[in-house]
Amino acid sequence: MPGYLGKWLLRAAVLALPVGTIVAFFLWSLDKVVSTFNAYQGFLFALPLAGIAIHFLYKAWGKSAEAGNNLIIDEIHQPGGGVPFRMAPLVLVTTLITHLFGGSAGREGTAVQIGGGLAGYLSKKLGLNHEDVKVFLMMGISAGFGAVFGTPIAGAIFAIEVLTIGRFKYQAIVPCILAAVFADRVCMFYPVHHTHYNIASGFLPTGMWGFTKFGLALLFSGVAFGLAARLFASLTHNIKDNGKKIFKKHLWLMPATGGVVIICLTFAVGNCDFNCLGVTGTNPDSCSIVNAFVPSGGNNWGWLLKLVFTAITIGSGFKGGEVTPLFFIGATLGKALALQFGLPVDLWAGLGFIAVFAGAANTPLACAVMGVELFGGTYFIYFLAACFIAFAVSGKKGIYSAQRVRRG
Repeated sequence: MPGYLGKWLLRAAVLALPVGTIVAFFLWSLDKVVSTFNAYQGFLFALPLAGIAIHFLYKAWGKSAEAGNNLIIDEIHQPGGGVPFRMAPLVLVTTLITHLFGGSAGREGTAVQIGGGLAGYLSKKLGLNHEDVKVFLMMGISAGFGAVFGTPIAGAIFAIEVLTIGRFKYQAIVPCILAAVFADRVCMFYPVHHTHYNIASGFLPTGMWGFTKFGLALLFSGVAFGLAARLFASLTHNIKDNGKKIFKKHLWLMPATGGVVIICLTFAVGNCDFNCLGVTGTNPDSCSIVNAFVPSGGNNWGWLLKLVFTAITIGSGFKGGEVTPLFFIGATLGKALALQFGLPVDLWAGLGFIAVFAGAANTPLACAVMGVELFGGTYFIYFLAACFIAFAVSGKKGIYSAQRVRRG
């Protein structure tokens, strides 16, 4: 046991140092480009050209890296050509381009691919065997995810849970936790910060009727969160699949068209609340993740608008993750439900924040643990309930097409 622990402790340190450092640079850079877009929103008009540039960058240098997170998952299931190192710098640069010009995307996909790309490269340098490579790639996922959100335990569980629905590889949990915790600590060494959310209402149901009413509201909301996750995954896949059929001879037209549609939608909405990350807004009453935790401001249909903006952005070929937009969709949907039914806004925003992601990624346990790391453990039982209800309703086809389903 000491030898086993020492081996993976050393490997986790070797992997976490570069992953944490690059993720810190990514977070710093992302903050700069989002601030630049907010200050100069005219950049939006160049979004179609940015999409074309991203397409040709991947055509020239991407090769198998174009598959992104799905390539890493496939390599863990069945090692083949490996995860190329070029995946990390390519996705970092193209994600920054997406946000600089107003695309609606996230950061999880980028961080996971940074971790996976570095893990693939270092596994060759370390001469790891096939089984150890699988674990090392899982460590790369956990390190990237844990560092980018500041949730290392959730990152470790996510890296294992996301591979196969209904199966959990316990033998990888210790290496993944080590890698995620180390990468998170390395990232925090640099002058970057994560957004802090607070559930401060202190609400707890009392009495038989209070518990019954609360339970029914939680059940209804969990179903709504699961349906939102299902709609997002389905719409994103349909846009991508149909786009490839329509533009099969000129695939560069996919992101160009997607960029034009995003421009039109932005003008139709009348603001840029649904472009870029959406963690904060340009105005005090903007529709954003942060504002979803307070009763005032926002837009009751903001969750649906963000869902459409992001599905078009990712589905048409722009780069970035889906998770931060899923946080936005869940938190704003939770707020809308809370205001409709007289529920505590901050608690319901927090439930939606994690539950829509749980349904879309088919990772309910990781998301419930993420709720504890972000909001504290007071409402853990409600986090579990919301995440597993959303997971049950959302269906097996989530945002990761390489994800497998346990048979038998």
